[in-house]
Amino acid sequence: MRVGIVGYGTAGQAAAILLGRQGHEVTVFEKSPVLGPVGAGFLLQPTGLAVLDRLALAEKALALGQRIDELHGTTPSGRAVMAMRYADRRPGCFGLGMTRGALFELLRSADAGATTVRTGIRIVAHDEATSSLHDEEGHVHGPFDLVVVADGAHSVLRPHCKGQVRRESLYPWGAVWCLLRVDDWHAHEHLLQRYAGTRTMIGMLPVGTRPGHEGRWVTFFFSLPGDRVECFDDAALDDMKREAVALWPELAPHLASLERADQLHKARYRDVVLRRPHHGHLVVIGDAAHAMSPQLGQGVNMALLDAEALADALAAHDDIDKALGAYRRGRHAHVRTYQFMSRWLTPLFQSDHAWLGPGRDALFGPMGRLPGVRGTMLGILSGEARLRRKH
Repeated sequence: MRVGIVGYGTAGQAAAILLGRQGHEVTVFEKSPVLGPVGAGFLLQPTGLAVLDRLALAEKALALGQRIDELHGTTPSGRAVMAMRYADRRPGCFGLGMTRGALFELLRSADAGATTVRTGIRIVAHDEATSSLHDEEGHVHGPFDLVVVADGAHSVLRPHCKGQVRRESLYPWGAVWCLLRVDDWHAHEHLLQRYAGTRTMIGMLPVGTRPGHEGRWVTFFFSLPGDRVECFDDAALDDMKREAVALWPELAPHLASLERADQLHKARYRDVVLRRPHHGHLVVIGDAAHAMSPQLGQGVNMALLDAEALADALAAHDDIDKALGAYRRGRHAHVRTYQFMSRWLTPLFQSDHAWLGPGRDALFGPMGRLPGVRGTMLGILSGEARLRRKH
């Protein structure tokens, strides 16, 4: 088939590799003039790592990233709110902290068509009648047998999945992020978080190596209301550093190098739900299909799983319509689980509902030690949870 892929983030990269290996003629369009990653770091879960293993990239990923064995979240007084070990899910289970740059270069190295990605082309429309793509300059590309929309949470092409967008809203909260070189960090195998009510969440995620740089790196993130993210400037940076150090004193030397607001990335989150992720011969994958708060750390993980499931469905069915139906059914339960959990959990950690904080702090720790609840929480953490489908 002739396949057009819009977007060269994780979902687009993985889809290009898998579909290219199946022998399809793949053309990728990326709006950025220069290929490169966006964002700081992330936590890859076991299911996402399994996709990299299928691509023969898992060993390289392990060498580039940082193994994460535990997640610990506490209040400033030291009270444990979240305390989960991957090994309690099953022996040998772990997550992998990585920089966006490391994963981007790893996937690009495995993509035989990476050198032919059409950069600097912003696709703005899909013509269903002609099965072609239109860019903002008025040029027409195609026709294609299948169009894969992978242009991220703020997707331009998502509305072309006609009649299928059930929810698309902007979360009232977001965050600022950056990479910090911290060679002497005391917890390289732990994701550490600190919570002060529901208005402040700070995190330190070890992410291993960074392309083009020496040392070991950690992703630092700090939650903020959306309007404060949008106007984050040097004065806001000073305020953030003072608040972060007051709540987590050992961060002081690591935040000292942050002197300008543009050293941090701004992140706003969308809550996107599609009735079905396809219309005609257009299919939506990754954040474009199911953007959510990063509270559960599943964005990159789900992008890889989407690409794998789409490739498998196309390999199993000669008819595109049947393949897209199989893709939807294969991903439905997993996607719905994390959309539901993300929507439910986010206000407990990022919201103006101050009254939720004390209850969360008092209940999450004890609940997490209950056998049945703990298993569920570990399933959610590892990316392996899914709700039962209603028939």
